[in-house]
Amino acid sequence: MIDLDSLDIFRAVAREGGVLRAAETLNRVPSNVTTRIKQMEDRLGVELLRRQGRNVVLTQAGQTLLVYAERLLKLAGEAEAATRGAPSFGQLRLGSMESTAASRLPKVLADFHRRHPGVGLTIETGTTGALIRKVRDYQLDAAFVGEPFASDGVNAQAVFEETLVLVTARSQRALAGAGDLSSRTILTFTKGCSYRKRLEGWLSSQDITVERVLELASYQAIIACAAAGAGCGIMPMSVVRSLRAARDIRCHALPDEVARNATHLVWMGAPSWQLEQFMSLVAGIHAQG
Repeated sequence: MIDLDSLDIFRAVAREGGVLRAAETLNRVPSNVTTRIKQMEDRLGVELLRRQGRNVVLTQAGQTLLVYAERLLKLAGEAEAATRGAPSFGQLRLGSMESTAASRLPKVLADFHRRHPGVGLTIETGTTGALIRKVRDYQLDAAFVGEPFASDGVNAQAVFEETLVLVTARSQRALAGAGDLSSRTILTFTKGCSYRKRLEGWLSSQDITVERVLELASYQAIIACAAAGAGCGIMPMSVVRSLRAARDIRCHALPDEVARNATHLVWMGAPSWQLEQFMSLVAGIHAQG
């Protein structure tokens, strides 16, 4: 049976992309790290790591083992904390769409930290697609994602209601319909963004092909480009209200089937004590509207 110490070494090599960096992180000699990895490969009868230039990368078998290593090490940490009678400590790794992180989470995170100061809390932003992949691989304990998304294998609970709007330059006249966007540049995040899928799906249903897409890294950038007349973007009204630059753009209402969107919290398996406390807090805020 593979011991937890070996799994911790394997995870460090996978995260650091090399034996030397992993050894430094773990405060071990490199030869010891190499030996432990070789022992694991011999036991399993598969190659876990493959050298690529100066780095090492995971094989398919290594990727599979890493998912289980993350789960087992996390569970071991929870078991140790619970046995010591200190569940109010530990780590909670959350993912979030940028829109939710900016407009919905500040109060939630402040309340959680005030109630559970011993819990280390980290937030990683990304697109819905990328966040769900990390939840499934146990790199995140939970994540806030938007509709539409594939829920296969994950637990999901709706927590926030959003109204999506189209943003353009302030000088843009009111839109008569989807046809007005046929020659527009779409300002959006990379593929995997749920709001982008919602907009592209709507345009496709109206037989409109998006000819130009400008991918940006933040809502501030989308609003700035929209204000300058570079195109149009889609985002929650809650984000528009939270950004000072929003006064330079015009918001256009979208059909209900496009505008109405729920943010969900997704996670795998049974939630940890830390995640249960966080979910309870979010549920209380959701119930208050």
